[in-house]
Amino acid sequence: MSASPPLTFARVNGVNLHYRDRRPSGGGGGRPALVFINSLGSDFRIWNTVADAFADNWRIVTHDKRGHGLSEAPRGPYSMDDHVGDVLALADRLGIDTFVPIGVSVGGMISMGLLHRAPARIPAAVLCDTGHKIGTLELWETRIATALNDGIEPMADAILERWFPQHFHAAHPEQLAGWRAMVTRTPGHGYAGTSAALRDADYTSTVTEIGVPVLCLGGEYDLSTPPALMRELTALIPGASFAQVDGAGHLPMIDRPEAVIELIGGFLARALGA
Repeated sequence: MSASPPLTFARVNGVNLHYRDRRPSGGGGGRPALVFINSLGSDFRIWNTVADAFADNWRIVTHDKRGHGLSEAPRGPYSMDDHVGDVLALADRLGIDTFVPIGVSVGGMISMGLLHRAPARIPAAVLCDTGHKIGTLELWETRIATALNDGIEPMADAILERWFPQHFHAAHPEQLAGWRAMVTRTPGHGYAGTSAALRDADYTSTVTEIGVPVLCLGGEYDLSTPPALMRELTALIPGASFAQVDGAGHLPMIDRPEAVIELIGGFLARALGA
């Protein structure tokens, strides 16, 4: 029986981050690493099934954002640039020069920040169920106040309604209960800190400057960043392509992983010849 991988941590930018770094047995053939970035209220386990599909041939890095999972949750507010800087510092710590960010929701916005701040290091990107601007000031102020005063529990059911389509709720009650536990165990001030980053971030102008291949993915039934928003983002990015994940919600890597794997694999082959 193979041993479970040890928990690994790195202190970057004054925050202790939980991460996992997997190198392919063949060395990756000089390919860039794939860096998967998770959503608000989740940890890197949401990407496990998809990331595992690429682990034989690519170096795979996953991490819990500051304020999430097993990473430290400093008092906020955080900025999107804080999250971007954490990814870059972790990549430096791991000796990774170039990488493809694959981010969902706020992870997609972090990926946009990476494309803006370190374009020479990013040969391609996948933006999943995200937007150049997400939500309203009122939405985020309400979430911040609730998270700080009452924790995540009062918002949990509404979050899951937006994450997963109704057919997933009906067919997978055990999984739904597990994802609910993950959300509610997110520190309130960590959730609020990243909510502030989402409140303040707007990449509407900067995404027009992206000069590398970008794939935008969006779940058909995503209520948080619906396909219309994803198509709007795609239209802003020169040469970007959009693919809808039929039957999926806001986290298609959970409810339609096979489709996400196929779409990302095809994109990497076209964009990087790998």
